[in-house]
Amino acid sequence: MHKAGFVNIVGNPNVGKSTLMNQLVGERISIATFKAQTTRHRIMGIVNTPDMQIVFSDTPGVLKPNYKLQESMLAFSESALQDADVLLYVTEKMTIPVILLINKIDSLTSDPSPKGEGSSQSKLAAIVEKWHTLLPNAEILPISAKNKFGTDMLLKRIQELLPESPAFFDKDQLTDKPARFFVSEIIREKILLYYDKEIPYSVEVVVERFKETDKSIHINAIIYVERDSQKGIIIGHQGVALKKVSTEARKALEKFFAKPIYLETFVKVDKDWRSSQRELDAFGYNPE
Repeated sequence: MHKAGFVNIVGNPNVGKSTLMNQLVGERISIATFKAQTTRHRIMGIVNTPDMQIVFSDTPGVLKPNYKLQESMLAFSESALQDADVLLYVTEKMTIPVILLINKIDSLTSDPSPKGEGSSQSKLAAIVEKWHTLLPNAEILPISAKNKFGTDMLLKRIQELLPESPAFFDKDQLTDKPARFFVSEIIREKILLYYDKEIPYSVEVVVERFKETDKSIHINAIIYVERDSQKGIIIGHQGVALKKVSTEARKALEKFFAKPIYLETFVKVDKDWRSSQRELDAFGYNPE
């Protein structure tokens, strides 16, 4: 008997969805930073065993759109609600199984007394009770995706809930995204980490050249921003900021692809691209 199905991870921004997906898949599929709205696309990660295939889907956090890019991100999240076999999220009415994950339980501070009112155990019990009252039909699992606490139990429970089915993807496939996508995401992750305020959210990365040989990969990537002033900030004085980001991205790419990487980055202005449907379509933000 072979089981296969789609397990969609949805929820509010910055609750640890990408970290959880990476732990469940066992590979670094989604970029994860401390900043909200890190994930912009719906990204699939595939777990294969001889008798099972789980297709995990990481989605952008649910948010109120302020511009067209966020409208596209919301559409990715909404589409994930429609094709799941198991849903990992908080929701009101669904006919499919719902597992509510209380993530980041490692951050609960503990009282010296293990059973005191301020202990981590009592705080967790109160949180579980709150969600049980709000969502009585959901199965509640406390986890720490960062520390891999509870994720094995979660995978076991997902396997129990999946329907019998042949595999949807080749059994050696890890994700639905091409190599160029991960190059863009890794560069964007470094920008999220090294620049403040609005700059990271005004950035889109496009890989213009990806040439792989047996020994190395040569990559040319363009970092698009919305303003000339943003271009200057990304490049930095005498190019120092861009060089730092490119160096960190190259190191991460070499770890990801397990090959030497030759990376060239360029910065260009694409005025108000986040509000242009034509530009968003060109950058792959069409959820269809």
